[in-house]
Amino acid sequence: MDKTSSIQVIDRLVSLLDALASEDQGASLKVLAAETGLHPSTAFRILGALGEHDFVARDAQGHYRLGPHLLRLAAKARVGLDVRSAARPEMEALRDLLGETVNLTVRQGDEVVYVERVTPNRMMRVEQVVGSRAPLHVTAVGKLMLGEAGAAAIRDYARRTGLPAYTPNTRADLQKLLEDVGASTARSYALDDEEAELGVGCIGALVRDATGNAVAGLSVSAPMERRRLEWVERVQETARKISERLGYGQG
Repeated sequence: MDKTSSIQVIDRLVSLLDALASEDQGASLKVLAAETGLHPSTAFRILGALGEHDFVARDAQGHYRLGPHLLRLAAKARVGLDVRSAARPEMEALRDLLGETVNLTVRQGDEVVYVERVTPNRMMRVEQVVGSRAPLHVTAVGKLMLGEAGAAAIRDYARRTGLPAYTPNTRADLQKLLEDVGASTARSYALDDEEAELGVGCIGALVRDATGNAVAGLSVSAPMERRRLEWVERVQETARKISERLGYGQG
């Protein structure tokens, strides 16, 4: 299949999904073909492929509707938007209190991704660009996310990644990483002691949603000479407030 025809298939697929999204009670093949302008046989083949991956479902009457796989993806996207909107005012308050950069990260595979940050109005500050990534084992919140997965998952992570060392302080040894993750999980906060970048330290805590799942990590980054362990309680309190905004602890 050439590039043009591949793109055409995607365009047709999207048009069918859009048509399904506009039909609350589902729709027949005839209706979907008419709404999209596709030949019924073409629409049938694409819907069949989507059905194999649970992007669409078909009921006993033969009507199509959006499937569970697509709904799960939509829910994850919605959670991401909710976390950022819930976190922003609390992050700004923490930044104003401590005068340092505050970050919000989510896990994607073996990395954390910075999805939001607020920075102080000062010359020397730690800059974490939104959209940048870092391996889990070199960041404070990444270690907490590893802790959520358990020791077996941490060993799998170590085998996959090789635990690359970013600085002499990186937990590049599996046993040291397990010990650090275990201690961090037990106290509900983690430290990055110049493990991702020399001269920079972080304090991190997890953000949870209404189900109790860890959906993000909150951290404060600062030059090591300014970072203070007295900030731990403030970081944990802010993470709790964001979690409460997402419904955690309200059930």
